[in-house]
Amino acid sequence: MLLSTFFFALMNVCVKYLPHLPSMEIILVRSVISLAMSYATLRYMQIEPWGSNKLILVGRGITGVIALMLYFTTLQNIPLAGAVTIQYLSPIFTALLGVFIAKEKVHPWQWLFFLISFAGVLVIEGVDTRISTYYLLVGVGGAFVSGLSYNSIRKLNAREHPMVIVFYFPLVALPVSAVFCLFKWVPPVGMDWVWLFLTGIFTQLAQYYMTKAYQAEELARVASLNYVGIFYALGLGFLLFGEVFDVFSYLGIALVLVGVLLNMEYSRRLRKREAIEAQATV
Repeated sequence: MLLSTFFFALMNVCVKYLPHLPSMEIILVRSVISLAMSYATLRYMQIEPWGSNKLILVGRGITGVIALMLYFTTLQNIPLAGAVTIQYLSPIFTALLGVFIAKEKVHPWQWLFFLISFAGVLVIEGVDTRISTYYLLVGVGGAFVSGLSYNSIRKLNAREHPMVIVFYFPLVALPVSAVFCLFKWVPPVGMDWVWLFLTGIFTQLAQYYMTKAYQAEELARVASLNYVGIFYALGLGFLLFGEVFDVFSYLGIALVLVGVLLNMEYSRRLRKREAIEAQATV
């Protein structure tokens, strides 16, 4: 999940450099690159690409492309750290929806740690006049749909290879984005192609490691690690786009870090206790 967060941060920068291109156009080019890489990898690994849980795989692809469209829209129109912090609602939606979809239990202490981290996100965000109500709602909607998408991955668990799940995302996204681009297409020029290509590469890597993380571990334990990306967002936003936040951002960073570390330590102790109990029953 830490590797996934890092590559998503690099993807964010690439998309931020393409504010003049429609979000679905970026998704289209990204899907072509990702589809080719996924299929080539599956062929090399001699894995059947179509999977055995097609309904869930297609559902993951549909929710994924909707979430990505909404997220790219906010990323292009508001400060980098702002778009990322709004997207950080997705781990909370993931854990909440996981109670109903994946039938997983979220321990009370884990909810507290989520709230601590999200409180830090709110402090970092503060009252930012650069973010309109419209884009705030678009971002929240994207985070909610992301929660649905991540639960689809968890439902698949070990039943599908991670690369099969990754393969289905561009497989669904390509025709959907192509239809949108028939009505609105802005020709990329110059460096646009470089940023589009890198967006595809970084997203492919991020999706692969994210899928492995959500398959291998409980949602509530993994989801909080997404918050580490706030450090990338603040640093890259300042260095590359001159985005500045006030002194309260440092307090927010501290809260985010405290929430993540507490959740990780709690999860470690919980797993250790579960392992001991399992051995005792053998």
